Amino acid sequence: MSFILRYMPLLFFITVIVSLLQFLGSHGPTGDQFNDWMRSAEIFLRVHAMLLGGLMTLFWFVVILGIWHERYRDRKQSQARGWGMDILDRLTNRQSLEQKMAEEATPVFLDAESVAVALKSRVIGQDVVCDDLAAQIRRRLALQQRGRPVGVFLFAGPPGTGKTYLAKRLAAELGRKLLHLDMTQFSHGGFAATQLFGSAKGYAGSDTYGKLTATLRDVPDSVVLLDEFEKAHPEVHKNFLTAWNDGFITESSDGKQISTTRAIFVLTTNAATDALTDCTRQFASDPDELRRVSTNALREAAFAPEVLNRIDRIFVFSLLEGLDIARVTALEIENMIQGYGLEVVEGGIAVEILLGMVRRFQKAGASSSSRDLVRAIEESIADSLIEAKRRGAQRVTIAELGQRIIVKPAE
Repeated sequence: MSFILRYMPLLFFITVIVSLLQFLGSHGPTGDQFNDWMRSAEIFLRVHAMLLGGLMTLFWFVVILGIWHERYRDRKQSQARGWGMDILDRLTNRQSLEQKMAEEATPVFLDAESVAVALKSRVIGQDVVCDDLAAQIRRRLALQQRGRPVGVFLFAGPPGTGKTYLAKRLAAELGRKLLHLDMTQFSHGGFAATQLFGSAKGYAGSDTYGKLTATLRDVPDSVVLLDEFEKAHPEVHKNFLTAWNDGFITESSDGKQISTTRAIFVLTTNAATDALTDCTRQFASDPDELRRVSTNALREAAFAPEVLNRIDRIFVFSLLEGLDIARVTALEIENMIQGYGLEVVEGGIAVEILLGMVRRFQKAGASSSSRDLVRAIEESIADSLIEAKRRGAQRVTIAELGQRIIVKPAE
């Protein structure tokens, strides 16, 4: 086609010359020699008129064919480029479509009772919290239309009462990915926010997503655990407001909006422990009043009102007491034994050991927590477990001998 276009002026010039000769042969000046020459030219043209007409027809046919070929080739190249990308990128606004589809929640009918039973079997002393939490999630998962996260829950109360552990067990029971963020690491202003939500273009790290935005982009139905939320910088707190109120967060590196409508957010805090404990005791039978006084206590403990207003439910955890201390101790002993590749036989933990741990816990008072139990257990039996494993034991019992706790292979 380019060859024809290059020589088109020459072909046009030849056509004009031939037409001029035809005109002069009919209307040109007289003269024997000139007329003889013109007659010869006329005869030549008449003889070759059909050939010339055929050539001109062929010429224009080739021109038209070349134009059609170039347009066809351009269309094929465009299609080939399209085959290398997502069809939605080529034919529509994929980002907008993804966001709208994420906002259209698919109702899930959760068996709240079985979830609550499973949680209570592992999280000791917080039966009321487990029952209420399972019921809250069941109601929210059943919603057809939802422009906010499945839930934004605050777990408050004394340290070591199972707040973080309950969030982990919740993710496991629901079969969801857990994103555990220690908010004490995000206490330094703007830089902390970039770790979670990405860096703006032109700044270091702007070619990668933040921890939170990357997780929710890839696994939108995650359980996001914001541990010790009150210790994060206030600017970090503000970045979550849109996530909880409008159902999306913005990734700073490329400006894309990441949906949060399928996620569950769990915040934990140790703030206002004494006040919240008193509130729980006074208003245990009045959930509305308990929420009101708990919100006031947290506001006085420096929780921003805009944060508290976006929390769906505040769960206040109770201090461990009585048999609950023994239950936690027994579970921690079992977990430690399993951690060494051993198994404790049924009824294999001596009552005296659990009783001693309960007394030790109670003696420490309100400052004690389940973590103190774990440390005490490890100090007492870790060496004996190692020795039992070295000797080839598989199943063991735990007994008390004088002032010592010993591990014995089970028969």
